[in-house]
Amino acid sequence: MIVVFLLCVVAGMPASGHILDVCATCHPDAKCDDKPDGRGKVCNCKYGFVGNGITFCQDKDECQIGAMKICGQHTKCHNTYGSYDCTCLSGYNPSNNMIIFIPNDGTHCQDIDECRITGLCGDGGRCRNLDGSFECSCQVGYQVEDGTEPFHPHRDKASCKVVDCGQPALVEDTVLLSATGTTYGSVATWVCDEGFIWGSGHNTSVCGADGLWSGPTMVCEEVDCGSPPARPHSQMLWNKSSRVGSEVVYRCNSGYHNVGKGNVSSCTAAGQWEEPLVLCQDIDECRITGLCGDGGRCRNLDGSFECSCQVGYQVEDGTEPFHPHRDKASCKVVYCGQPALVEDTVLLSATGTTYGSVATWVCDEGFIWGSGHNTSVCGADGLWSGPTMVCEAKCGPVPFLANSEVVWHNRSVVNHRCVDGYHSWRGSSVSVCGSSGTWQTATLRCIEIKPAISHVHFLNEKCVHWKAEKYEEDSEDYRVTYTGTRDYQRSFRDEMKQYLSSKAEELKLCLHLLPATNYSISITALSARFTASITTNTSVPEPPVPVVYYREFETPVPTLRLTRSANSLDPISLYQVLVLPVEDIMVFDCSSPGSTDPLSKNNFSSEYITAQILIGQVGTQMDFTVGDGLYYGGFYNAPLKKGRTYYIILRAVSQWKTTLKSSCVLWAKVTGTSYVLMVSSLSAAAAVGLVAFAILVGYSCIWLFKNT
Repeated sequence: MIVVFLLCVVAGMPASGHILDVCATCHPDAKCDDKPDGRGKVCNCKYGFVGNGITFCQDKDECQIGAMKICGQHTKCHNTYGSYDCTCLSGYNPSNNMIIFIPNDGTHCQDIDECRITGLCGDGGRCRNLDGSFECSCQVGYQVEDGTEPFHPHRDKASCKVVDCGQPALVEDTVLLSATGTTYGSVATWVCDEGFIWGSGHNTSVCGADGLWSGPTMVCEEVDCGSPPARPHSQMLWNKSSRVGSEVVYRCNSGYHNVGKGNVSSCTAAGQWEEPLVLCQDIDECRITGLCGDGGRCRNLDGSFECSCQVGYQVEDGTEPFHPHRDKASCKVVYCGQPALVEDTVLLSATGTTYGSVATWVCDEGFIWGSGHNTSVCGADGLWSGPTMVCEAKCGPVPFLANSEVVWHNRSVVNHRCVDGYHSWRGSSVSVCGSSGTWQTATLRCIEIKPAISHVHFLNEKCVHWKAEKYEEDSEDYRVTYTGTRDYQRSFRDEMKQYLSSKAEELKLCLHLLPATNYSISITALSARFTASITTNTSVPEPPVPVVYYREFETPVPTLRLTRSANSLDPISLYQVLVLPVEDIMVFDCSSPGSTDPLSKNNFSSEYITAQILIGQVGTQMDFTVGDGLYYGGFYNAPLKKGRTYYIILRAVSQWKTTLKSSCVLWAKVTGTSYVLMVSSLSAAAAVGLVAFAILVGYSCIWLFKNT
């Protein structure tokens, strides 16, 4: 028996002894997934493909189920290799504004509002949006042409044309004044023809949407002015016609004359008579001069007149009022006779003896005019009114007062005043001639004018002194104001005001002035309204000793702390940090300028300034590291050398203009060899601190302390 073994090797299948790789057999349009039961792998066609996943995967036409089902309403579906896409029908837009889309993100086709396009329906057209389209109709005042409403401008020939009413018709008794046109909305205006007046209705007509004019409704009536207006004291000459152009003539009655600007009135087109300009006025006989005689006063009456007498005249042969043509009465001037004699006077002149005449008197020889008036007037009652003057005995030459001059005088009264440069020191300024013939001399005293405040000076930076010029017994009120500023502290301002009342001639007022301040002081004498001023500068006090905590360090870059008072009136201008290399015995003076070059060989054993810090950079607390190699205020903070011992001194400086004061305190020690230290010009507190420090560390120190 012959056994034949047929060995077939399928492409992609593993040979005997090899494990089959399923994923390697998957179609290019397939993917390799885990089986649901977890036992191996299986090939599945990718989304958009159908097949067995190994030998074939062909494209799936998703659009065959219908565009509405897969893409939504108003869409077209387009199959693609392995997928599909959608587009919107005409008249619709995708909600994501993408021409091609897949609705799995919620994208849908929405209606396009074509009516947003201006002028889409043409002039006079009104657009109405439809689902996927639009339609047009005509606005009011327009009508469709070559078609019917509604219409579509892209597929129809129809369009909108404005309504035309043509020329407006004639209206009886009117004249067309104006017309804005003949199309819809045009307005025509009429006025009444000549000789007619607008009685009722409207005088305008409007072209309507129906192509017809709407009016006018006006009614023009023939003008009739009626009866002309009457005028007082006149009569009318008139033919009884009241049509346009008719005239009436006015004539004044007897005893009156026209003082107006005319006497004719016409009937106007407005249906009214012109305002008559005639004005008939009574004839005034009183315009005739002398109608009532000398001293007479005329009063006009309606068609007549009457007379009365003026002031200073009296009626004779009758009573008031009277008429000169029918009565015998007349006016006669009042007569006062000769003026009476006045004691100690002489009549100098008289203008007459009738009403209004004036007589003038002067004092007799040996007498002077003392008081009263020296004239007399003849009154309307026939009596003289004066005089009231009193003449007194003469006193001789005018009295003389020192440093004064005479302003005015007569033989009995003199008025004095002080000459320039002098003012009155109480007393009367009038000298009077007494009845005994002697002057009662003025008591005026003239003294030299001096300023109310003088010799102002300032002492001990505390008190201002001045001298007062016034009446000895008077009390003067003074107002003293002072303002202080500082060159180094721009925001600083010290303002105060004090009052003082005194009778003294030498005055002193002590003020509360602050140190290191420029002051301007004003003193005002209130009743005299005089002000004097002075300026002064208060000195710089010795600055307070800085508050520090003494410490010892072994590091060559120690960090020290400074605590400063928050008091804004602290006079400190700046701080300086000094380094003292310790070499046997060293003497330190707080006022020493210190070397500016820490690397100088000539200053190997001398102190040097390692930092300068302005007060504005400190605040209420500051940390400072010695030897950090930086610059502070132009000074080099040189590193300390290892193996050497240093003292660190903090110096507070108050500097203003050319004055400089300082105080020092021992701040720290950088440990090295032992030495002897002598310090001068330290504050007492700083010196005590140094002694305590020396005892604490066990050093033998020689102290040379000098108070300044």
